[in-house]
Amino acid sequence: MDFSYLTIKLSKGLELKFQLLDNPITHLWLERMLQRDRYPLDHPDRFYGFDSMEIEIDRATQMIQHCVDTINSHQLIITRPSVDIHDQDYLNYLHSIFEQYHGLLDQQNHEYWNTAPDSVKRALAELNLSVHRCESMTKSNYQRFVCTWFGLPKTETLPMNLMQQYGTLDPEFGSVCLNYVEIGKTLEDLTLDNDTYISDQAFLPFNHYSADFVVKFYEESAEQVTQRLEKMQHYYRSHLDFFIERGYESFQDVRLMPYRWKVAQLIETQPRAQLIDIIQQQQYITQVDLT
Repeated sequence: MDFSYLTIKLSKGLELKFQLLDNPITHLWLERMLQRDRYPLDHPDRFYGFDSMEIEIDRATQMIQHCVDTINSHQLIITRPSVDIHDQDYLNYLHSIFEQYHGLLDQQNHEYWNTAPDSVKRALAELNLSVHRCESMTKSNYQRFVCTWFGLPKTETLPMNLMQQYGTLDPEFGSVCLNYVEIGKTLEDLTLDNDTYISDQAFLPFNHYSADFVVKFYEESAEQVTQRLEKMQHYYRSHLDFFIERGYESFQDVRLMPYRWKVAQLIETQPRAQLIDIIQQQQYITQVDLT
């Protein structure tokens, strides 16, 4: 491995340094990271949970409304009236719109998508982000940020043996983990959203990976992890025929588990509470480097 560190710089000069892990997952991820310079960093302000609930709600509401208005300006496809963003069924409905009209990674062939101007295509893609921002805020508001590169192909798949060997259910504070890049939802997402729009397009387990990653600034207790697994198992059993028909005959299937795959760990140089306060003041990424 030619690199040892991941460095992320924020808007007011804060530099976060992470030690890269020496494992096969990290090596695969680094191969994709070396392709990222040809693509723009997408939404460098994609931070979650660092502001007050009032600010988070206002940001999420505005983002949702802008996406809906822009999408419907091309063609009226979102017909349900706008409701409180805490309404999970409405958010599930919006996500189903995104899945249907945006299409899968390699199947963007819907007539709406093919005829839409770039601004509308962007709004449709951002509808997905805005829905997840609302869901994040209403469920946990866990503090984290996400780095993605717009247009970077999502062509590589994670081998199942590596998923099993290196997956963890509870990465610690400061972990850098692979980000989910599919157009759809995992079993965990479907469960947390109590999603009734389940379909082949709605459900897509973690399969592809890219340079995209998430940095988490929180930890879950063993009890929280157990409760999450129990809820997922209940959802799985409630839709057992759906999953069995698609080859998921056991809840323990590695593709169903809410694993995270770590590639780096924060080098901590100050108290965590102080670090969170500093990040809250500069929620914008200006540079991502490997050294």
